[in-house]
Amino acid sequence: MPNNFKLKTAQTTASLADMYTATSVTTTIIGMTMANISASSVNASVKIIKSGGGTDIYIVKDAPIAVGSSLVVVGGNQKLVLENGDAIQIVSSVTATVEVSLSILEMS
Repeated sequence: MPNNFKLKTAQTTASLADMYTATSVTTTIIGMTMANISASSVNASVKIIKSGGGTDIYIVKDAPIAVGSSLVVVGGNQKLVLENGDAIQIVSSVTATVEVSLSILEMS
C-alpha cells in the first residue's frame, strides 16, 4: 500500500464549505491548524461529513480564535481517520478571516 503525504490549504467563508474529501481507502489527518489573519477575534468551526450514512459531526464548533492566534484542531497525539468519500468542512464567523492548513496521509 503506497502512502502519500499531502498538504491542503484553504481560507474560510461565512458558510460551511468543503475543504477536503477523502478519495483513498483510508486517509489520516495528522495535523490541522486554523490561523486568524484578521484584525479582530473570530469564531471557527470544523465539521466531518460522513459518506454513505453515519452521523455528521462537528469536531470544533464556534471556537474563538484571538487576533494573531491559531487553533490546533488536530495534532500531537490526536489523529483523525476518514474513509473514502468522507469530507471536512470549515467555516468562520467572517469570510476570509481564517486560513487553514491540513496535513494528510493518504493510504491506498
